[in-house]
Amino acid sequence: MSKKIAILGSTGSIGLSTLQSIKKNNNFKLLLISANKKGELLLKQATEYKVKNAIIEDETEFNRLKKVFKSKNINLYHGLKNINKIFKKKVDYCVNSISGIEGLEPTLNIIPFCKNILIANKESIICGWDLISSKLKKFNTNFIPIDSEHFSIWELIKNEKLYNIKKIILTASGGPFLKINQKKIFNIKPNLALKHPNWKMGKKISIDSSTMMNKIFEFIEAKKIFNIEKEKIQILIHPTSFVHAIVFLKGNLIKFLAHDTKMTIPISNALGIKSDLKNNGIKKNIKDLNSLEFEYPDKKIFPVISILKILPKKESYFETILVTINDTLVNKYLNSHINYASIQTNLLRFLKKPFFTKYYKLKPKNIYDINKMVSITKKYIEKKI
Repeated sequence: MSKKIAILGSTGSIGLSTLQSIKKNNNFKLLLISANKKGELLLKQATEYKVKNAIIEDETEFNRLKKVFKSKNINLYHGLKNINKIFKKKVDYCVNSISGIEGLEPTLNIIPFCKNILIANKESIICGWDLISSKLKKFNTNFIPIDSEHFSIWELIKNEKLYNIKKIILTASGGPFLKINQKKIFNIKPNLALKHPNWKMGKKISIDSSTMMNKIFEFIEAKKIFNIEKEKIQILIHPTSFVHAIVFLKGNLIKFLAHDTKMTIPISNALGIKSDLKNNGIKKNIKDLNSLEFEYPDKKIFPVISILKILPKKESYFETILVTINDTLVNKYLNSHINYASIQTNLLRFLKKPFFTKYYKLKPKNIYDINKMVSITKKYIEKKI
């Protein structure tokens, strides 16, 4: 019997990798795909994978294409608020790859309709993990992280007791500027910052990777998902991105998980798809194992590492403020309104402002509180820059 699956954000990089993972596998039936604006690509995907239901968020795009979808006998809905019209009972897997804080509400909306939810959305987990975990318990939905680092940790510790874990290492490539002269870091152009040495990613996450902000987010994710004290998590530079996580256990055991830089690998394994590794792949992996290198991040090149010192132990508005400030600054950089170095200096400066610090002991109660804080933060940043 085929497993039913839905993909939110099917036109993004994680969505495309998920489609690639199930493409030649007859054990999956795709019931729903969604996109924000890429209507033509969504239509192509629906046709190729014989999907009967599609959702598009952009109203203009919806009105432009609804007749085209109807002529292809595909149900097109405007907005993820219509999920309850599509699913009458739980599907086996839901993959949420919608980027940004905008992915939180769809996550909360789809949890009741899936047995297993696979999430690659950092911002949702960082800002709303309490809301997500509460809903997971309420609807008995299983959660599997599919970011390569968190999938690796999940795989490494799923049979371990929490008290046996001594240290979790998150690896970071160091991005395109790992060995850059500090004097040259101020006026790096976006086209250079977007060139990640190991991964093909979207613009926002590529900039976050270059500043190491992406790893700060992953640190916070790991703390929340695995209920681990921040003192037990550490970041190490690993330029080849072959090892994705290392776990130190009681008994002097060290476990690590390694794989090529293809998102299809954690996604396929999370879906239970096990493809064979060919001999030439094994030879390449052995070569990669023979060149493992790790080093501590240089705080002069990656000053955002200092954020970990002020990270509150308990859930608060800090995470929402952090994500929103960073999102705003990266967007300004990509639009040439600020220089590269300003992303990090402004981020650290704003986080220490009394305007924000007063919220670090307060906790959002629902998604409306989180969205309100996003709005407050954006307005403040726009006013100051």
